[in-house]
Amino acid sequence: MMAQGRCSAMAATVLLCLLLPLHFESAQSATFTVGDRGGWTFNAAAWPKGKSFRAGDTLVFNYNPSIHDVVAVNKAGYDSCKAQKGAKVFSSGKDQIKLGKGQNFFICNYIGHCQAGMKIAVVAA
Repeated sequence: MMAQGRCSAMAATVLLCLLLPLHFESAQSATFTVGDRGGWTFNAAAWPKGKSFRAGDTLVFNYNPSIHDVVAVNKAGYDSCKAQKGAKVFSSGKDQIKLGKGQNFFICNYIGHCQAGMKIAVVAA
């Protein structure tokens, strides 16, 4: 009986060691509202400046979905203000997007909006 108790305790310890990093990873992630109180709108390109982002952080895009959207693009799409074929389009008006490690680029795909600064580039460590 004593060996079975030690085995159960050891299994619980192993399980705890496996789950603990997941707890800390989620505890370390942060949520950022793009554009702060103003939301996802024109002249947003400077919004990320001075902020530190990590992979797994969540960006919340609040906007009127009848006049804006959010498109996750690559660097070429960001620079040209054109979504590449197959780009992920978000249109709920309350989109929550988890950042990947490295560069993350987002634009509004409505005509002229990206050119008016409705785009952001975020680097996540």
